[in-house]
Amino acid sequence: MTIDWRYTVEDNLGILSVAGYLGPDAVHRFTGAVGWVLARGTGPVVVDLTGLRSWSAEGQRAITEAARRLAEAGRSLELAAIPADGSLVPAGDCPPIPVHADLAAALAAHRAQRGQQTRGRHEWRTTGWPAEDQTDA
Repeated sequence: MTIDWRYTVEDNLGILSVAGYLGPDAVHRFTGAVGWVLARGTGPVVVDLTGLRSWSAEGQRAITEAARRLAEAGRSLELAAIPADGSLVPAGDCPPIPVHADLAAALAAHRAQRGQQTRGRHEWRTTGWPAEDQTDA
């Protein structure tokens, strides 16, 4: 079992939405998505876990490793809507990972910081991500 992902950039905020099960078989795909994010954005990244059914310890470690990779590039990682079956407990050397109740709360926090609405939007996704998904962010 693996994951599908969608990466959206709104102004200087990246949103990496992940759906499926982030387990040992999906870590490589998630790591690749983070590489895609690093190559196509410059600001903070919110990892939207609304569509994530669950995650394993390996999946949680992949998220903390993503936070490290982004921090090395001068970017931060935040989480929205963590799975109900567990909370993320990063290692002590991991950068802080803010957690938002859902994607709407994360976006509201960033819009409040910027004092403006989003203007530009670009999106990339895996072929498994539903094309009809038109979720307003």
